[in-house]
Amino acid sequence: MKNFINAGRGLGILFLSLLFAFNIAGAQNRASYVGGDISLLPEYEKAGAQYKDENGRTIKDLIPWCAEQGMNSMRVRVFVNPELYQQKYGNSSNPDLKYDPNACQTIESVVPLCKRIVDAGMALMIDFHYSDTWADPAKQWTPIEWQGLTDAQLTDKIYDYTCSSLQLLKDNGITPSFIQTGNEISYGMLWGAPESGNPKKVYTNSTANWSRFAGFLHAAGKACREIFPDAKIVIHTERTAEPTVLSQYYQKIASRDIDYDIIGLSYYPYFHGSLSTLDNSLKALRRLNLPQQIMLVETGYSYKWAVPGTTHDFSSTWPYTEAGQQKFAQQLVELLIANEVTGLYWWWMEYNAYNTKLSGWYNAPLFDSTTGKVTAAFRTICSFSHAYGSLTDQRLPEVESGRWFDSLGRSVENPSTPGLYINSNGKKMMITE
Repeated sequence: MKNFINAGRGLGILFLSLLFAFNIAGAQNRASYVGGDISLLPEYEKAGAQYKDENGRTIKDLIPWCAEQGMNSMRVRVFVNPELYQQKYGNSSNPDLKYDPNACQTIESVVPLCKRIVDAGMALMIDFHYSDTWADPAKQWTPIEWQGLTDAQLTDKIYDYTCSSLQLLKDNGITPSFIQTGNEISYGMLWGAPESGNPKKVYTNSTANWSRFAGFLHAAGKACREIFPDAKIVIHTERTAEPTVLSQYYQKIASRDIDYDIIGLSYYPYFHGSLSTLDNSLKALRRLNLPQQIMLVETGYSYKWAVPGTTHDFSSTWPYTEAGQQKFAQQLVELLIANEVTGLYWWWMEYNAYNTKLSGWYNAPLFDSTTGKVTAAFRTICSFSHAYGSLTDQRLPEVESGRWFDSLGRSVENPSTPGLYINSNGKKMMITE
């Protein structure tokens, strides 16, 4: 057994409500969200993928099962018109432009998935890419139908598209808790057409294109506030390997009075570096004293072999095994709690080629593609949902001092299986193996 967090003693009666806080790392009355990007789940389900628990039992419906295990939020990505992109670039010999069938989600197509998420009682995060294909630091191409528009027209288009997309969710009884206005927009977005040869990027050491970029974010944020005024707006970047650049970026965002609530970050150790690098970036952001909370909206680590394109090899620290993946997850959770980060989302957690012919380049999910079983890191990740709050929405009766409760609020006489436990004296413990 390993003491995960000692949250203090003398709680007396346990009031285990969803937003009750334990005064951990100086963070009070702070909710935490944990889950993953599961945008391809419908495709895996149609292909017959089998998801199983640790004991090899078939999981009938993955989303409510994840909620039962402690996950409380899921993320879904959205592209403008991937079909049009496929028609234009499907046969391209340029690997940077080639169509990827995994980037297939439109706002219309994700409505059923989003409905399942909110019906399971989870918080929904919508991730607008504002592109027909993957938008990331290397490519933020303007949707084909929007190419040729002036900056003013693009600003109007972003507003209209965001409004209509969110209205569609609203009309179907879906209320997102979080809305990303752009995906990994470290260098801006809507750069133009790939063939233009003059991508309209932003840099923290330059003023070029910043007014244009800020106009896009203002328009997107305005649409969010009008359709879902209570949803939290996320501005998502991935410069976690460069604490100074990251800080400068959000300072520039603040100087342009852009309305948003959450600093969203990507962190992949095999691309961005060690946990100490992430720690430095989080501390640098905290020193800015910005009012926004911080979430890690993308992360992951392999359980089998190196992710293609790996630039930092940490296999000696976290071997490419289930145990290695779990070790990374545990150290990540501890670091995020220490830095008062309020969200943790594992990217492509649903990737599962077991019993299907589906394949892809990614191999760092939370399910083993050779067995279909959930990996050991899953429950470690789930524990983050209780980082600052309690474990259940029920008020428990007064109990004998020293009693333990599991992540569902059930009394456990002698904790022994992996998971997160809370003692009636206020002590937290996580058993990892």
